[in-house]
Amino acid sequence: MRCINPHAAGIDVGSEKLFVAVVDGPVKVFETFTESHEKVRDYLLSEAVTTVAMEATGVYWLALYEVLEAAGLEVCVVNGAHVKSVSGRKSDAQDCQWLAELHSCGLLRNGFVPDETIRCLRDYQRLRQDHVTMASAHIQHMQKALERMNVKIHIVLSNLTGASGLRLVRAIVQGERDPEVLVELCDPQILRYKRERMRKALRGNWRQEHLFALRQALEGWEFYQRQIRDCDTHIEEVLRELAAQAGTPPDGTAPMGENAPSKRIHHNAPEIKDLHRLLVQINGGNDLSTLPGLTDYSVLQLAAEIGTDMTRWATEKHFTSWLTLAPKNKISGGRLLSSRTPPAANRAAAILRMAAMSLGRTETALGAFYRRLAFRVGKAKAITATARKLAILVYRTLRDGLVYRDPGAAAYDAQHRERVVRRLRQRAANLGFVLVDRGTGERLETAVS
Repeated sequence: MRCINPHAAGIDVGSEKLFVAVVDGPVKVFETFTESHEKVRDYLLSEAVTTVAMEATGVYWLALYEVLEAAGLEVCVVNGAHVKSVSGRKSDAQDCQWLAELHSCGLLRNGFVPDETIRCLRDYQRLRQDHVTMASAHIQHMQKALERMNVKIHIVLSNLTGASGLRLVRAIVQGERDPEVLVELCDPQILRYKRERMRKALRGNWRQEHLFALRQALEGWEFYQRQIRDCDTHIEEVLRELAAQAGTPPDGTAPMGENAPSKRIHHNAPEIKDLHRLLVQINGGNDLSTLPGLTDYSVLQLAAEIGTDMTRWATEKHFTSWLTLAPKNKISGGRLLSSRTPPAANRAAAILRMAAMSLGRTETALGAFYRRLAFRVGKAKAITATARKLAILVYRTLRDGLVYRDPGAAAYDAQHRERVVRRLRQRAANLGFVLVDRGTGERLETAVS
């Protein structure tokens, strides 16, 4: 293989050891402490290395990446599945040499690593999501404790952690047992329609072990709510920093503030003042929440995962491929062997899939597309295909400033019907038949090319 970059190096990253190899040089072994990271940096600079390749191994590579990035080195983070070694003995020393050789020949593709501020936002957002997941486990614990006492609050109320549900649970934990007193803690709307049912639901056996479990579950849930609010504070600081870097967007580029589109509020959405305005400003005046299925919360999650710079992907096809929302075609001998979407744990793709699932209940064009595809090939494939279309809209909005106007489900169905009729006309003409409109008796003919 022809070497095109003799100033390349490869690093095999582990939890305890770092194996470093430069082109045509020996393998050096370092520890993974901060002092050792600085020694790696100094060694690479002394060897006149300008670019370094390493595998994205868990979270072990992140600390070293930041040290090398700060030193001005170009760091290429690659997928381990893309750099499989040749057959033979496998060792860490051979891995780093193989990485250095491939990188020096220009055979490695750099993975997507956002800039430092977006990485900071990503860390806060992922930590917040972990807190949301753990808080939901305590909600299940509360429901289990209530069920063991045969107190059916969570059956009458749609949300146990809503205002009425929390008032009831806290009163029970504090010692209130009278159903007539407890039911008066509910919202007037609930009392208007569900008073008698709620009164029946608030009679239980009140066993001490289950009351203890309920109290601990409530305390656990409240603890994680404080953790989530603390994360919201830090996320807001990062968003304002990003907005300051982006500057003021041009007037009239997207709806902002009070003119923002109205969408369903997510229960786990962060409590950040002017969140919509900050997101629009960060995205260069482009409002992603105008896209079907996306709210400010999901836009924030996407920003933390993909950033705002779409030039990192050459085309929208590169973007959907990175998201693993595009099929991976395998062709041999001119024949298509398989065309399947590869499995992956891409968080941005998961956000888009969740948005695509919600579109199935809407009267939007993408909603109609999802329903038509789900009927034909199943819901799983329909979700992936709809998420891919949504990803393309995100790409075009951020890169080209697309202002999306949804044509609606009726317009999509009419357009689809027109395509089907056109194909039927062509097929009938090829077979020597004529289509006739059963309603009007009009012949639908087309010229055969």
